[in-house]
Amino acid sequence: MLIRQSVGDIKQTDRYRNIIKGVGLMNYSYISHLYCPKCGSTYDTGDQHQLCSCGSPLLVKYDLEEAAKYVFPEDLTKRESTLWRYHELLPVKKETNVVSMGEGMTPLIPMKELGNDMGVTQLYMKDEGLIPTGSFKARGAAVGVSKAKEVGVTELAMPTNGNAGAAWGLYAARSGMKSTVVMPEDAPKITRNEVALSGATLYLVNGLISDAGKIVGRAVKDYNLYDASTLKEPYRIEGKKTMGLEIAEQLNWQKPDVILYPTGGGVGLIGIYKALKELKALGWIEGKLPRLVAVQSTGCAPIVKAWEEGRRESDFWHDSETIAFGINVPKALGDFLVLDATHDTDGCAIAVDDESMIKEQEKIANMEGSFVCPEGAATFVAIRLLWESGWIDANETVVALNTGAGIKYPDTVQVEPERLEKEEFIVKVDQERML
Repeated sequence: MLIRQSVGDIKQTDRYRNIIKGVGLMNYSYISHLYCPKCGSTYDTGDQHQLCSCGSPLLVKYDLEEAAKYVFPEDLTKRESTLWRYHELLPVKKETNVVSMGEGMTPLIPMKELGNDMGVTQLYMKDEGLIPTGSFKARGAAVGVSKAKEVGVTELAMPTNGNAGAAWGLYAARSGMKSTVVMPEDAPKITRNEVALSGATLYLVNGLISDAGKIVGRAVKDYNLYDASTLKEPYRIEGKKTMGLEIAEQLNWQKPDVILYPTGGGVGLIGIYKALKELKALGWIEGKLPRLVAVQSTGCAPIVKAWEEGRRESDFWHDSETIAFGINVPKALGDFLVLDATHDTDGCAIAVDDESMIKEQEKIANMEGSFVCPEGAATFVAIRLLWESGWIDANETVVALNTGAGIKYPDTVQVEPERLEKEEFIVKVDQERML
């Protein structure tokens, strides 16, 4: 490994001594164990695990004290521009088990025109539409499938609202793993086709993702499948947390003031919070963490309701409905982790309506040239509302997550362009004169 050393740099000197003296060999991963955030039970990472015996999701713990001796931010500059540049902080122990399609390191785009329109001068968008499979779900799938491969999984099953099933189906195919996916029948057709083409066994259910989850749960028991449902395996979070690692690196290890995330199952928000805490423990960032905002639809807002009521767990949201399919989750298994993240960072949870999402989606395309997904548009609507209420200050640095490409939701945009006969010509009209 290349060793950079400057006079008076104590950290680099200690690092040099550690390596030369053979204090320890650098690991591909500094994963330590799994732990339960509710009861404190621990589990070995070499075996297959789902939930804790108490029913809680499991989280990954790393030996950050040891990692801090050998890994520094400047090491990343020589690495590939994928999420695997952070492999020491990811759970895969052997590089040979990595299943990748180049995912990660999506751009952090300044949104100057939109920011001026809102009154927020330092507005950025982390664009997850520019990633394999067209959504941030590829991050969780890449790391989740890689670790599943490492612990000997041969077939997985999961419910999905669309994008997650597409990502896991395609990454499973790349790894040689079988998959079974169940999704609501009114999920976006594009994602349905992605799942089918991956070779996964696909089923449609006349219901919500919660109904699909019950069917998957039964299949997991009946056929001894690996349950890749949201937070029922511990490693999807680790892929999602790389969004937080990238935001910090792309801002030169300076933190934004606010990060907004469209929240269904909430894994992305949980992961970003976990990333920020790990970076602080490593000493790569300092001070108060960014305020984290969970954004939901008014048609499905269990997290928002719980936050407004001051509770740390949510209730099931009956008859949920929204055009933003990715956040149509009536009850998140990790709701308490989402609410912890918002409370502990002095953040909040906010719901926006579908009509506002559609209008914002068009405005973003007009002003910034980005065709974002409805969930991504929701975060920008939330920024407007929070700025108007005074919760966001005009001079704060704000990062909104666009979690997928707008083209994956073709039915949310309805246009009626003028039709020409082949003998006709285009006649431009001076709009200003007409006004």
